[in-house]
Amino acid sequence: MAASSSQKGIKTPTSKQQRLQTMGLVERFLALFIVMEILQVSNAAVYKVGDSAGWTTLGKIDYKKWAATKNFQIGDTIIFEYNAKFHNVMRVTHGMYKSCNVSSPIATFTTGNDSIDITTHGHHFFFCGVPGHCEAGQKVDINVLKVSAEAPTPSALASPTVQASNVPAPSPSNANPLIALKGPFSVMSLAMTIVLLLCFL
Repeated sequence: MAASSSQKGIKTPTSKQQRLQTMGLVERFLALFIVMEILQVSNAAVYKVGDSAGWTTLGKIDYKKWAATKNFQIGDTIIFEYNAKFHNVMRVTHGMYKSCNVSSPIATFTTGNDSIDITTHGHHFFFCGVPGHCEAGQKVDINVLKVSAEAPTPSALASPTVQASNVPAPSPSNANPLIALKGPFSVMSLAMTIVLLLCFL
């Protein structure tokens, strides 16, 4: 006669124990999901328009030059800091941006410390709607490219032949990495994901 598992000293889990095990597994997956989301959000950048000068007409800030030095991506936050008594921020169309037309903005911000989250690719046009300010240069085009700015373009790959003796070596501070890991696939989030997966196995 075959002995049952309870007679051999092996306990079979009860339905309550199985539910607790399942709940524990669900909690682990939820924790993993939360950690992955935090890591992804932590890769977003925050840009203060005009850097230390902020959003102003004083000092002749070149906002076009400022924006050209940035690599805007979806998830980034753009902050406009200004004196709300003298300035505002209007989000406008390209045509309105070019002509400084304040008649019907997409949105108007007036707090003096406006945070705008970038959620789409393409151009995002802003200017100050106070008369004369846009014409004086208080306008910015936030351009979010679909491809990372560090990715070489086909024309950049086909460079002309130049003798090596005439080409200076790049300085370490200006050299781009061969592989740029950004967004949810950064080195840190990749390492954390591997560690978490190993913990749950």
